[in-house]
Amino acid sequence: MKKRQIALGMAAVLLASGLAACGGAKKAETTGAAEETTKAAEESKENADAKGEADESLKADLKLFTYPIGKWGDSASVDGLLENFNKKYPNIHVTVEYLDYTNGDDQVNTAIEGNAAPDLIMEGPERLVANWGAKGLMVDLADLFEDEDSKDIYENVTAACKSADGKYYEYPLAMIAHCMAINKAVFEKADALQYIDEDTHTWTTENFFKAVEAIEKSGQENVLAVYCGGQGGDQGTRALVNNLYSGTYTNKEHTEYTGAEEQNVKALEALKAAKGVKFDPALVGGDEITLFRNGTLAMSLCWNSAQQNNKDNGEAGKTNNGDEIIPMLFPTDDGKTELCGGIWGFGIFDNGDENKVKAAKAFIRFMANDPEQAKISVQTTGFFPVHEKLTGVYDGTDNAETMKMFTEKFMPSFGDYYQVTPGWAQARTEWWNMLQRVGQGGDVKTELETFQNNANAAAKS
Repeated sequence: MKKRQIALGMAAVLLASGLAACGGAKKAETTGAAEETTKAAEESKENADAKGEADESLKADLKLFTYPIGKWGDSASVDGLLENFNKKYPNIHVTVEYLDYTNGDDQVNTAIEGNAAPDLIMEGPERLVANWGAKGLMVDLADLFEDEDSKDIYENVTAACKSADGKYYEYPLAMIAHCMAINKAVFEKADALQYIDEDTHTWTTENFFKAVEAIEKSGQENVLAVYCGGQGGDQGTRALVNNLYSGTYTNKEHTEYTGAEEQNVKALEALKAAKGVKFDPALVGGDEITLFRNGTLAMSLCWNSAQQNNKDNGEAGKTNNGDEIIPMLFPTDDGKTELCGGIWGFGIFDNGDENKVKAAKAFIRFMANDPEQAKISVQTTGFFPVHEKLTGVYDGTDNAETMKMFTEKFMPSFGDYYQVTPGWAQARTEWWNMLQRVGQGGDVKTELETFQNNANAAAKS
């Protein structure tokens, strides 16, 4: 598997600049953004109109739907962002509806069916490009990518925002590479730390299964959950299965699904046979994180820098009872872990009002490209900037060291962004349904073939 140049370039730039720095129920897919966001927004209000005086010529009432992308799911934080925006555009009024990853898609689809789609929406290419964009519901944002301010966006991020028909249905803001995490105290008790490299945060497939065995034998009944109650956090289960024996999820061209290949069959059979690994149809990613934090599970598949920085239940980087959490790359047999990445940004629904489209584009340009505001906007996500030149986002924050560690150890393994493959929404459903059937005793090869056939049928429909 090949590492993406996007992340290597980003790591080099952030480090050179001196940067000292998952899905499911509730808002657990991307919760835990930097706590400094609100303070930073307040301190930067005087710079909110850094590109010029207030523009009173644009007048519109816009509706923004946002998924819980870090603190973009927190009304107090978003209010601060909107206050900055209204210093520049006092006559563009934005109301916000906050979605979650349990019912958010249904809410958007219901709004579309009722001819009440939002003007702006914040999420990732898998929804904006491969779903609503592919259905012809979104505005082409190609002109935004022609702006001089867009020239330093990482090439592969730009590519992920472009649909098969050559149109751009998302303008990106932030990105992350999702990973695993382990409970260090549990590993120490089971003498399983010998199976990981704490410096590089890596482990082999062989040592991963040795660790699972050691922890289960130490008395920890639930070592790892292959959660499959829905799509929340499904990037974790996909990354685990694909990395164990160098399997893939789609072809390189992102035109068809490849889940039934031999490497994935081998991986799922190994997971199914491992004591301590439970296929749980009652859990999604957010539930798994809760069980990991409270000590029920020894490992999490649904982790990233935002989770590592989360202080909702205590000290950042610790479980609820104070055990140290070590983020880990997914285990692999070839030494080349490929992490599922997340890209988040803005899209505009085509509601037939050109004035609103113009105002919505002004909103996107301000939030994503204004030199002062973009740092605050990214910091609010808790993730990393898509602009190569946007540096120092987390300088001076409590999260600086954690962000530095993720920049050095995890972002270089940002993998193939296959989430733009046609039929993506149905493929996600087919994936967790497949995991449920495997957990209930289904033949692994048969169930993977069913997944692949159904997913490819959706891709062609």
